[in-house]
Amino acid sequence: MRKFTDIFIERPVLATVVSLTIFVLGLRSIGLLPVLQYPRTQNAVVTVTTTYVGADPALVAGFITAPLENSIAQANGIDYMSSVSRQSVSTITIALRLNYEVDKALTEINTKVNAVLNQLPPGSQQPVLTVKVGQTIAAMYIGFASDVLPPNKITDYLIRVVQPKLQAVEGVQSADILGGKLFAMRAWLDPDKLAAYSLTAADVSGALAANNFLSAVGATKGQMVQVNLTASTNLRSVEEFKNLVIKQQGGAVIRLSDVANVTLGAEDYDSEVGFDGKKAVYIGISVAPAANLLEVIARVRNVFPGIKEQLPQGLQGEIVYDSTKFVNSAIDEVISTLAQALVIVTLVVFAFLGSVRSVVIPTVAIPLSLVGTFTLMFALGYSINLLTLLALVLAIGLVVDDAIIVVENVNRHLDEGMKPTQAAILAARELANPIIAMAIVLVAVYVPIGFLGGLTGALFTEFAFTLVGAVIVSSIVALTLSPMMCSRLLKPHDPNQKGWDTKLVLLLDRSFGALHRRYEHLLHGTLNWVPVTAVFALIVLGSIYFLYATAKSELAPPEDQGVIISASQAAPNSTLQQRQLYTRVVYEIFVKHPETDHVFQLDVPGQTIAGMVLKPWSARKATAAQLQPVVQRELEQITGLRAAAFQPPPLPGAFGLPVQFVIQTTDPF
Repeated sequence: MRKFTDIFIERPVLATVVSLTIFVLGLRSIGLLPVLQYPRTQNAVVTVTTTYVGADPALVAGFITAPLENSIAQANGIDYMSSVSRQSVSTITIALRLNYEVDKALTEINTKVNAVLNQLPPGSQQPVLTVKVGQTIAAMYIGFASDVLPPNKITDYLIRVVQPKLQAVEGVQSADILGGKLFAMRAWLDPDKLAAYSLTAADVSGALAANNFLSAVGATKGQMVQVNLTASTNLRSVEEFKNLVIKQQGGAVIRLSDVANVTLGAEDYDSEVGFDGKKAVYIGISVAPAANLLEVIARVRNVFPGIKEQLPQGLQGEIVYDSTKFVNSAIDEVISTLAQALVIVTLVVFAFLGSVRSVVIPTVAIPLSLVGTFTLMFALGYSINLLTLLALVLAIGLVVDDAIIVVENVNRHLDEGMKPTQAAILAARELANPIIAMAIVLVAVYVPIGFLGGLTGALFTEFAFTLVGAVIVSSIVALTLSPMMCSRLLKPHDPNQKGWDTKLVLLLDRSFGALHRRYEHLLHGTLNWVPVTAVFALIVLGSIYFLYATAKSELAPPEDQGVIISASQAAPNSTLQQRQLYTRVVYEIFVKHPETDHVFQLDVPGQTIAGMVLKPWSARKATAAQLQPVVQRELEQITGLRAAAFQPPPLPGAFGLPVQFVIQTTDPF
């Protein structure tokens, strides 16, 4: 009875075309698939920041944070929410549920914020909403430092020149400036002089508001000519601010310089950023959610040398942190493992089949099945990541089975005296149903994994369906290409041949025959002592529970990503100058380790973040896991500072310290 497999053996061109189509589509899909560390998940974080200049933390918490939180909590899609109330600033962080629609949630949160604007104090500024989709840590940090230029001039140059170039790179979602010092006119009031002239800070503020403002005065038109009118109602230089009249009394004029020290400074004097022990300004590069991480960062690296060439004299720029180094290393390791597995499987197949011609068939089927899987991955919108590559590594053991059983069955019929074509047709007819049944069983095993919920489901869906795709493609290859190649490559075994391959086959047959006889002897010996075998089996079965109970349980093991982060807190009333003393000690602890490549530090009110960027894996002896407890013990020796050293989370979506507690109370503020 003819089966559909006969047509591919009788028409080898058709089988070849089908296989080449699978191969070409797979190669094209590889170039189109994005490369990521993990499957794409939409982890969105919305931040609501409200400024109330001069308000103490308790006032900010009671009259700004509390009403905003109560209103925002009514929005849908919120996983959890946290807030921090500091001097003059309220920050509310809203983490959305996994893969929840960002635009919908942002619209609802904005609506809830607008609903309580009339409850906020009159002097507070409008709340600012920002949203970050994907990783909460930027994919790359670039540090700019100078021994000559002050931070406000560095920030001004970055905003005008560098930031637009980086944001114009294809795939860059944002280039955020961290630790920037924007230009601001600072009038440091002298309370003694104010009292001597019977002035208050409100008088100075009123004089500034009345004499420094923007005005649009329109235009005047004649019959033939129109003139746009301008008015100089704002102050433009330090001297103009110094000469600003605050008060006139008894013919005497009191100027701003008489009661204050006027300088061109920065808006913020409560935070600072450092790079390798120097004051710096950072630019954090965030990659768009749908973009290819490796390609985007590679484009940024291509643009960066041109940016460095145009930097003003005395300003240095350096890439402080690049997450793609770890991603590239991890993916290279998996690809290396994939290649090693392919070679090992080929050698094992050769050892058991003993024929070069027989080995060629599974050797062709394995890479063809793996490459063809990329077509299904592209059709499903997946990416090349650690989990899909891991699925391909595991798939090697599955896809090789289909080709091996075809080759073995054809060889069996050849040994019975059939011709190659007849043997291939008969073998394919016999195995068509078993191969299809085996594929259905494997698909039924892995498909349920793809329907898991939460973060586990989001991560392992691509893993499961990549395996399913490899099994399906392998079945197609086993039913089309493998029988055709068997009919063309395999020949009946002739014991009279004297070639090297015949001698190799005889050697392997004798070796495996001896191994078979030895195993048979041991098996008979074991079966003669059934009680001993039963006791051993019970011991093995009983140990399963204890091994399972004592094994560690975690969603994903920690990975050496080449960076150790420390989060530290000083006293709540500490100034920047005090925190900088601690920052210097932390830097000295980090830099003394030979594994350290760079150190970056961010000092903001309430918390100090420091990063110990390690050298590449091949250039250091200690791993991040080995260094972390050492660094933690050293940080604990700093008097007056609470510090915790930790590694970035191995899975996407998490941020902050690894373990966090929430302490609640029913008492009022």
